[in-house]
Amino acid sequence: MKVPRWREWRDEIEACPQAELQRRVRRLGQEMLDAFGPAWVMNAHEEQLPPEGDDWRIWLMMAGRGFGKTRAGAEWVSALARMNPTLRIALVGATIEEVARVMVRGQSGLIAVAAADEDVIWRPSAGVLTFASGAQAFAYSGANPEGLRGPEHHVAWCDEIAKWARADETWDNLMLGLRLGPRPMVLATTTPRPVALVRRLIAEAKTTRGRTADNRHLPPDFVAAMTARYGGTRLGRQELDGELIEEVEGALWTRALIERCRAGPPLNPLPQAGGEALRRVVVGVDPPASAGGDACGIVVCGAAADGMLLVLDDRSACGLGPDGWARAVVAAAQDWGAERVIAETNQGGEMVAAMLRGVDAALPVRSVKARYGKAQRAEPVAALFEAGKAGFAGAFPELEDELCGLLRGGGYDGPGRSPDRADAMVWAMTELMPGTSGAPRRSLPPPSLLKGRGDWTSSKGHSGERHEMVRPEGRPGCRAAFFVCGHGGAVGGGAVAAEL
Repeated sequence: MKVPRWREWRDEIEACPQAELQRRVRRLGQEMLDAFGPAWVMNAHEEQLPPEGDDWRIWLMMAGRGFGKTRAGAEWVSALARMNPTLRIALVGATIEEVARVMVRGQSGLIAVAAADEDVIWRPSAGVLTFASGAQAFAYSGANPEGLRGPEHHVAWCDEIAKWARADETWDNLMLGLRLGPRPMVLATTTPRPVALVRRLIAEAKTTRGRTADNRHLPPDFVAAMTARYGGTRLGRQELDGELIEEVEGALWTRALIERCRAGPPLNPLPQAGGEALRRVVVGVDPPASAGGDACGIVVCGAAADGMLLVLDDRSACGLGPDGWARAVVAAAQDWGAERVIAETNQGGEMVAAMLRGVDAALPVRSVKARYGKAQRAEPVAALFEAGKAGFAGAFPELEDELCGLLRGGGYDGPGRSPDRADAMVWAMTELMPGTSGAPRRSLPPPSLLKGRGDWTSSKGHSGERHEMVRPEGRPGCRAAFFVCGHGGAVGGGAVAAEL
């Protein structure tokens, strides 16, 4: 089977002086012109061209909407059909109707990319497309794997594999029949979704990725509008940026929870615009252990007049020394008019507050010391989001990725070594919880950590409920108590015994 030399042709043409262009194109010969019109060779962006070399069998193109996946697939199949008159091609979509509507008759489909003098015939009743060369393409559905049991092909183009109803069975039957010719090949074009077949192909295939914004032929207004509306959200990262967004089993935050808690577009730092009323604003800080270590988590959170707690800004920074991150914290506090900074002092002790006050002597700093793991400290905060009492004013992709890696009961399975952004958010949110305004407080133990530690007694008072734990006889430590505030049901102030 003849295979077009896309990249080689384009490199030769791009390197050619204008005066020699016609001679060079003639030298490349009819082979190139038969395979592609010069316009596609020169206008395709890098990720729309097949992988280099001949050592691949599966090509996965995983990209955002509007990237040009359909055009790339149609041009690839058409070029192979022009050069190989006996080619048998499988066209597999989510349904037969989608094969016809998108892959064959779509705006960028096989009929649309045919040359003006090419007679491409589509017989919908038979599901067969016949190219001018005599090569044929056959339509199949990702919902009907039995349709691919038996037929043999040289080449396949599979579209939107993440949507296939019976993806694994359909793929396996296709691959078992992809055995004609010396080099069978398959192209799978899809918007990424965390389904088994997509994960499998990422491990097995040559993969190219792309974003909606990479397609320079899209109207700039469209790209700007989509980015403004969906940029940074789970939907935008998947559908526009072509990212594969995974869910972690047992996570405190899920992607669905985060989207449900999206409280609207970003708010503006002071002076507040549009009448947004924030009753309190604080900055949470999780300092790095060293300049070359983890990020310094710097997250701004606020309490709205209606009691809703909001993530306002993520100013976290990597690779900064103490003076650098201290200045970033002070800048965030000043920009948002924060009433105080909540800084964890496990790494650096009193030096943390000293560094911050070295930049701004008047900066109100409250030092807090972590006594439980990051995931365990996050449990009461996650409960606020689940109850609809906390949300995100805007999109914060890196912070959200970390939140989705914090595991219920303890542990972390997310990006980076440590969820520093998430921890900074937890400190800020904990400070803003009902019942905490004014008086200093220590972080409260999460329910999962207290479970089985002793016997609890409860009593109700005017302002809420008091829960007290008494250790069984013979165990160290004596009592621990915390309050559940009567307004809103969130964990409020209190103290925790040192030897829980």
